Amino acid sequence: MASRFIPTVRFKRASTLWWLLFVGGPIVYGAGPWAISLLAPRYGWVDHPGPWNLIGLIPVAVGATGLIWSVALHVAQGPEAVEMELAKSYLLTRGPYALSRHPTYLSILTLLLGWVIFYGSVAVFIAFVAGCAFFNIAARLEERALEARFGEAYLAYKNKVPRWFGKTRL
Repeated sequence: MASRFIPTVRFKRASTLWWLLFVGGPIVYGAGPWAISLLAPRYGWVDHPGPWNLIGLIPVAVGATGLIWSVALHVAQGPEAVEMELAKSYLLTRGPYALSRHPTYLSILTLLLGWVIFYGSVAVFIAFVAGCAFFNIAARLEERALEARFGEAYLAYKNKVPRWFGKTRL
């Protein structure tokens, strides 16, 4: 009965968003850094995080918020669900995409930097550095794919918005 009132497309979007944000996200971006932090000593910890470690929760919150915002825009924009390929069928230029060409990647890295500070772990720092290298390569590949797909529209966007962060150009 309820399926007559909720279009199938919206159900798929809601289902995808739920799985990405409330199941996959906490496992990958919450439990992952915690597990990695167990591989090395935690600096600043005595039985619990020290005051300086707690500052790391600020970038964790900022990164999580940015990740939810950017993923929600993809869910809203996608024709039926989140598209996982590099060159999507749409070009996002609003919201966080007006400030950074890769706000999802930037949000993940901000979140991971927060965990580096929170756990005070060299192992988590190494994972963060590896993430920086990975997302830098991924961003370049994605930009090439989007340029090939959208041509001048993407080039205009690319000339206006920085890859990571900074001042947008008019």
